This record gives sequence, C-alpha cells and structure tokens, in this order.
Amino acid sequence: MSKITFSNKNNEFYQSLKLAVDDYFETNHLKKTGDWRLFSKTIILVASALALYGSLMLAPLDPWIAVLFCALLGFTLASIGFSVMHDANHGSYSTNANLNDFLGMSLNAMGASSYFWKQKHNIIHHTYTNVDGIDDDIAKSPIIRQCETQKWVPAHKIQHLYLLPVYSLSTIFWIFIMDFKKYFSGKIYTTEAWKMDTKEKLIFWGTKIFYLAVYMALPIWVWGFLPWLVGYLVMNATMGLVLSLVFQLAHVVENTEFEHVGMDTSKHIETAWAEFQIRTTANFAMDNKVISWFVGGLNFQVEHHLFPKVSHIHYPALSKILMQKCKEFNLPYNQYPTLSQAIASHFRMMRSLGRPPADLHNQAQAA
Repeated sequence: MSKITFSNKNNEFYQSLKLAVDDYFETNHLKKTGDWRLFSKTIILVASALALYGSLMLAPLDPWIAVLFCALLGFTLASIGFSVMHDANHGSYSTNANLNDFLGMSLNAMGASSYFWKQKHNIIHHTYTNVDGIDDDIAKSPIIRQCETQKWVPAHKIQHLYLLPVYSLSTIFWIFIMDFKKYFSGKIYTTEAWKMDTKEKLIFWGTKIFYLAVYMALPIWVWGFLPWLVGYLVMNATMGLVLSLVFQLAHVVENTEFEHVGMDTSKHIETAWAEFQIRTTANFAMDNKVISWFVGGLNFQVEHHLFPKVSHIHYPALSKILMQKCKEFNLPYNQYPTLSQAIASHFRMMRSLGRPPADLHNQAQAA
C-alpha cells in the first residue's frame, strides 16, 4: 500500500472545531456515546427484524404478504446496520466496550464479518476517504467506474442504467465473495489485512454457517426452494439498494473530491486530514428526521467522518457547529437538501463517468 501523508501542520480548523464540539458536550453535560434514543431504536429495530423473520417462518402468509415481509426485513436489517452495528463497531454506541463488541456482531448476524469491516471501514475508509487505489469503497471495477482516475471500459457507457441491479446484488456479493476474498488473500483491496487468530477464524466460519442455516436452509425447509429464492432475492435487493445508496450518496456525488495513488510509494496530500474529509464527503436530507432515524444519522456523513467516535444521535447538533466553522475558515460544506437531489447527483455523476475520457476520444480521432 502506498504511504499517504497529510499536511497536518496547518490544522487550525480542526483544533478550533474540536474545542467547540468538546465545549458543546461539556456545557450540556452529555456523553459522546448513545443514550435512550439509541437504546430504544435498537429495541424497536431488533424486535421488528425478529418479528418479521418469525412471521415468515411460522405464520401461514399469503405469498404477496410474504414478499412484502421479506422486503421489510431487508430494510430493517439495513437500518440495524446503520443505527446499531455502525455505532457499535466505531465504539460510539456505549461507554461499555463489551456492549459495543456484542452489538457490533450484529453484522455477523447478517452474514458478514465485523472483523474485516472494522479495518476496511474504520481504518482504511475513514483515513483515506475517496483515495483511488486504497479506499475499498471505491475500488476499481470493470462493472462501475466511480472516479475519473479509474480505467474506463465500454461497459461503463451504460453504467447509470445497470447501477440499481448491481446495488441490489451487493449484499450477496459481500457475504459470499468479498469476505472470502479478504480471508484467503489476507488483503483488503491493496492493504494488508489484520492477522486473524484462531478465535477470529472460528467466528468467521461460524458466521457463514449461521447465515447458511438461518437465511437459506431453514427457509428452504419451511417454504420450499423457489419461494425461498424469491424471498431471499427480495430481501437482499432491498437491503443492498438501501445500503449502497446511503454510502454512495456520502462520497460519490458531484460536489465531492477524489485523490489518486497510482504507482507512488509515497503520496503527500496538500491539505490537512480534517479538511480532506470535508472535501471528500457530503450530507443529504439533513432536515428529514424520518430519514435520519432509519439511516442512523449517516445522512450527516461530514460530521461522522470528523467525529467517528461520537454517536450519530448527536450529529444534528454538531452540524450547526461544523457549518459555522466551515464558514469561518472558508471551507466547503457539501450537502444536498433532499434525498432525491442527492440521488440525482449520484446518477448524473455516474453517467458522466461512464462517458469515454478525453484521451480516448483523442486517440480515436488520431486513428
């Protein structure tokens, strides 16, 4: 992996922001972790997921009702990922580290590895956001092109048309391909993965066996293969779409910036890390409390990237402080007023990135 450094000597913005944020918590006598709002949300979401799954396994449902329940289950699982797992694996759910570890395993209950996710997300993505060549969230692919420095292939010309089907399959791809690729290669994209001890290996394989039993074998036994397949695809399509869109709207939109590593053994970025996060991240639908509730405050991605160990329940309050500081230091504050505007920006960008780069046009003209 290339070594990336930031110009953190001029870090006045972040120091001033941290002082203001710390003062907010001290003045209001608040912990930076979750409170009753997060705890009650956890109970509601987990109980809803169990109720939906139990109904699908035990109740004699009409097929269309069953399909609806599968979609709702996928949506609920995505919301648990945003609201519970995400805070827990960042250590911002509770001051109790054991509780954080336990709730962070909710990702394993959905079939994925929290062990790999912590390094991929907490370390790599949060440090090297939108750095092409390191950030696994924008890893180069022959299927979708997410920034200008990635290689263009003809299929990208219509990527804006097939994005939704790709996003719909993302959770299946994650659980059955990407986790195993990380496990056997020992790498997360271009970064060496943490060495797994015996305990973590047992958890990894136990997770996959649990997934096969709960999400595949048992439903097939109850419903039969074809009804299970329909429900399984509906659940994953819903979950994959929701997860993919929320994370894409945070970084792959028109107002965000990107960096490129290439073949450099060392790369120096001429901005401080905090300013880099400001420029590579965007918010959306900040005034929509319903969306904020279901996506675990991840529509406040700018605040999250600057303060990942602060629970998402505090982000709306922190956004007011951050907007003022960005104005004071003449920095951008990327945000889209509504969900639909953010989605439109993402699709415009993906359509633009699907066009052949200028150098290909020039080569064609020269030929």
